[in-house]
Amino acid sequence: MNLSMETLNKDLLAQGAKTFGIDLDEEAIESFELYLKELLKWNHKINLTAIRSEKGIVLKHYLDSLSIYPYLPECSFILDIGSGAGFPGIPLKIVQPTVELTLIDSVRKKVDFQRHVIRILGLKRVEAIHGRVQDKGILRDLEGRFDIVFSRAFSDLQTLLTLSLPFLKKAGTVIAMKGEVEDEEIRFLTGAGGIPYRLQKTAPLTLPFSSFKRTILLFEKI
Repeated sequence: MNLSMETLNKDLLAQGAKTFGIDLDEEAIESFELYLKELLKWNHKINLTAIRSEKGIVLKHYLDSLSIYPYLPECSFILDIGSGAGFPGIPLKIVQPTVELTLIDSVRKKVDFQRHVIRILGLKRVEAIHGRVQDKGILRDLEGRFDIVFSRAFSDLQTLLTLSLPFLKKAGTVIAMKGEVEDEEIRFLTGAGGIPYRLQKTAPLTLPFSSFKRTILLFEKI
């Protein structure tokens, strides 16, 4: 299989990244290319993603992951819950190497893949953990450590906010990557009977070069 940058749709990746304020250099492009190659190779053996075309991976995994780049401080401690094949955490680490990233997933084979990619890309200050955020050992080791917790299609919004709470520093932020979200649901979650967060931002968007709609929600721990 030819996995050159032409197959990877270099222009789609580079131009799509620019819509989020990212100028990809050649080193980053090469990292995304190698990531794609390994993802396709492993996907033949284990089910890492239902998206199996190169273009689909660029549009629906890479650019979707990069859509929250504008909300990441340069130096921050980040937790990616339910990280699967490494999305959104690893693409964001490629373009923002100063962040310290922890990935958690409950599927051993997916964590094995994450560790493989971290190793071959030479990524530093990244840890991939096999387990669930509810596990007592994980809670004990990671409690109160993170500036940002994010997740992509991990669970419903209330569950994500509840599970993220103990991992956040004071005034830390949860970034939820969702489809369409009802205003009523957000008001309930942050109301008097809800959990201790303040809604910072709601950012609806359509991913570049596709019709895929996304809502990015930022919640501050209070």
